Amino acid sequence: MEKKIKIPASDEVIKELRAGDMLYLTGTLYTARDAAHKRMYEALQKGEDIPFDINGAFVYYLGPTPARPGQVIGSAGPTTSSRMDKYTPLLLSKGLKGMIGKGKRSPEVIESIKENGAVYLAAIGGLGALLSKRIVASEVIAYDDLGTEAIRKLTVEDLPVVVIVDTEGNNLYEMVSGEGNGKN
Repeated sequence: MEKKIKIPASDEVIKELRAGDMLYLTGTLYTARDAAHKRMYEALQKGEDIPFDINGAFVYYLGPTPARPGQVIGSAGPTTSSRMDKYTPLLLSKGLKGMIGKGKRSPEVIESIKENGAVYLAAIGGLGALLSKRIVASEVIAYDDLGTEAIRKLTVEDLPVVVIVDTEGNNLYEMVSGEGNGKN
């Protein structure tokens, strides 16, 4: 089913999403990859703040290429999500509600998604140039020293993604491959 969603989204909206739904996201999300996740994880473990309000936030696992003249951002394709798995349960427990990337997630992350009423979404790898056209504003807000892995605040309009793991743990990858019953 296709749905247009404003992000950040309410818990009620997130709970209605099902594995396999095609979404068009409009609103604010943040970029963070491995190095930024490590810093946020370490800050949270020390009781420190992270660079954005994590409550209800969506994070796109993205390290964009440099923008060409006249562009807001360069190619904006997703990175492999499993690289963030060791940090994800803590971020979810602090209020993160949505993650966008590509590839499978660990059983621990899927259990944490269920426990925290979150969703895991996939952007189509290989479409970075097209996805970048859905980003209407980009601003580095933290960890500038990380270059492309700095945390950015993005404003997106109709960013196309697919729900892979919903709040109930239904997993589209398992559903289409015939593995198990789609639940972890």
